Amino acid sequence: MASRNKGIFSLEFLVPNVLLLIAVIIGVELFYRAVVRPRAAELLIERQVMLNQPASKLSGSRIQERPILLIIKDPEPETEVIFFIWGILFLAYKFVVVERERKLLDRDFVPVQPGERIIPEDALDRYKELKTTVEREPKWRERLLPECLLAALHRFHATNSIQDASAAVRERAELAADQLDSSLSLIRYIAWSIPAIGFVGTVRGIGDALSFAEEAIKGNLSAVTTWLGLAFNSTLVGLMLCIALMYVLHIVQSSQESLIIEIQKYCRDKLIDMMKVPAKDESREVYS
Repeated sequence: MASRNKGIFSLEFLVPNVLLLIAVIIGVELFYRAVVRPRAAELLIERQVMLNQPASKLSGSRIQERPILLIIKDPEPETEVIFFIWGILFLAYKFVVVERERKLLDRDFVPVQPGERIIPEDALDRYKELKTTVEREPKWRERLLPECLLAALHRFHATNSIQDASAAVRERAELAADQLDSSLSLIRYIAWSIPAIGFVGTVRGIGDALSFAEEAIKGNLSAVTTWLGLAFNSTLVGLMLCIALMYVLHIVQSSQESLIIEIQKYCRDKLIDMMKVPAKDESREVYS
């Protein structure tokens, strides 16, 4: 899970961000052209025909219904939908990464026999063995759990201190937690931008509605109601999508935090608690 900052033209940035956004824009626009706009136009015609009927034949409940296609048909709600889908797909990718890291917790990277203890003299051999194993498996490279285990073994061999080995695991886990948190900064921007786009639609709708104030005074309210509909629909869609996106973001953040805790617990149970620093007398016997 090591972070590598290679700039905005690196695959790490382009694939999950720009290319994903372009794909979402194309997909949503095709869906709007094929389904949303044609069906919304039909619904508007149906509503106009019903309104032109005599009052005795009108069904109030049917007229008051607001199909979802009429709410999201305008450019601002479409942009909000694009940003929402972009954020959801990005969070789904982050969740898959976390689950892939969690699967490594089922493996025993540093096997220790019952009653056996890891002493500083053995830590280097186990470090080399684990490093070779990780390099041999491409899917284990740059994963957080092997990195924490390697850091603990290396620190234990260098300092002969179990406390320093535990500190190495904690430092690496805290660094990974900061990297995971910073990787969600784009999602936080998307979650902020969705209601902001809704407010832009609200301002545009109200402004355009006011431009037809003279017609409204004369009794023609169709243009004013159309633009006011855009104003309120944009805010409604933006707030609803923001609430949903923030909930998914909360789930992913909780999953990331629990992963960090589980990895530290794994390192403590499977490695740190198995370490032992021999007493001086025992060390002399080993060296002799």
